[in-house]
Amino acid sequence: MKPQDVNQIKESVRKHYAGLIKTDESCCSSLTDCCPDTNTDSPAEKNGYTEAQISSIPTDAAEHSFGCGNPLEYTDVQEGDVVVDLGSGAGIDVLLASRLVGEGGRAIGIDMTPEMIEKAQRNAEEVGAKNVDFRLGEIESMPVEGESVDWIISNCVICLSPDKNKVFEEAYRVLKPGGKLVVSDMVTNNLPDWVRATVSTWVSCISGALPEDQYLDSIRHAGFEDVKVLSKSAYAKMGQVEVASIKVEAVKPHEMTVESC
Repeated sequence: MKPQDVNQIKESVRKHYAGLIKTDESCCSSLTDCCPDTNTDSPAEKNGYTEAQISSIPTDAAEHSFGCGNPLEYTDVQEGDVVVDLGSGAGIDVLLASRLVGEGGRAIGIDMTPEMIEKAQRNAEEVGAKNVDFRLGEIESMPVEGESVDWIISNCVICLSPDKNKVFEEAYRVLKPGGKLVVSDMVTNNLPDWVRATVSTWVSCISGALPEDQYLDSIRHAGFEDVKVLSKSAYAKMGQVEVASIKVEAVKPHEMTVESC
């Protein structure tokens, strides 16, 4: 991919999500046959968040949940842990994580859209969350110290990145040995090359979505072990194109020690 294409994708995604915070649309709302509105559930309810979780955060954060799942459902976050959310948006997962890690922990959100950072900060102030930190930055170059994080989570954001290898390499860098990556994301099968090459359609969460095997290989290539799919559900089908939401877990291995003879 050419550097100018990468920049165009990032700018297109940034502008799209700056506009989305003014609506209740989801990431794939630009696709006619994607995300059919079959009920009146809120975006957070559609993505698998419980009533208890939704009631514990500002309505604004729940209504502007643009993900494709609930990554925290698959974690075992403990008090004192440090959690980083890639593409934190209006802050739903950061705010929920902040309640799990307690005063001794930290929940950090990274987002490249200033409007999202501002909204998330207001939502944190509304609930008086003191153990959260929203940082403006790109997930391919995280403003986070190396080996300082227990958990990396993300919710339908890595599919928007034009350089997923770099995202997973950065996740590996900032995680402590033994730390875990748990993400909800989109994968596709039979996506035509011309769709992948169309910059304007990356914001739909589809054009940048990889086939499942390539997605998992990218995680392994970064150095992660025990890479596994925790769940998978069909999300949409457009002709021969199949789109699925998957939840993936991977572990940064502990450093091996060599004993002297």
